[in-house]
Amino acid sequence: MDSSPSHARITKVDLRRLARIAQDERDDFFERHTEWAILYRRRLLGAALVGGAALHYLNGITGLREFEVMSFYAEHADAPFPFQRIDHADFGPSRFGRDADSADTYEGLRVTLRGRSIDGGPGDDPLAAIQRYLSAGETPTARELARKAVVMLEPEDALGMEAWPSLVLPPRR
Repeated sequence: MDSSPSHARITKVDLRRLARIAQDERDDFFERHTEWAILYRRRLLGAALVGGAALHYLNGITGLREFEVMSFYAEHADAPFPFQRIDHADFGPSRFGRDADSADTYEGLRVTLRGRSIDGGPGDDPLAAIQRYLSAGETPTARELARKAVVMLEPEDALGMEAWPSLVLPPRR
């Protein structure tokens, strides 16, 4: 099996497919963990394609071996979203090929799904909240995500918007 990265162009149709995969994974997670559903089901700020796949979407040359999607939640005062939780899904058959490391498990590329709670309220502008989180760089995850790129998947009206890198300036102190 070929282990070279795919250079196929990621389209908005693909981004919508990733948004559906993320929504399905969140629904499943909250069905299985009602204690987290009580705190976070209605606190989703947005979801984004991150890392190398987001860079590939923006520049078309990076290549991708997997998709990584992050769901961002407005942090609840009672508990942060369980950041250790990582799930995987199958993108399914596509022009991107198959996951070379797990060809027996996935028909297409692997989709890694993670979630983080960040500073903000449920009604906040998702793009602004995510950019504040990344520019502050206060956590290892924020610093890791800021090293590459972040492209919005949800909400739908932000689909494909470049959240990071951005031209947002840090707030004046």
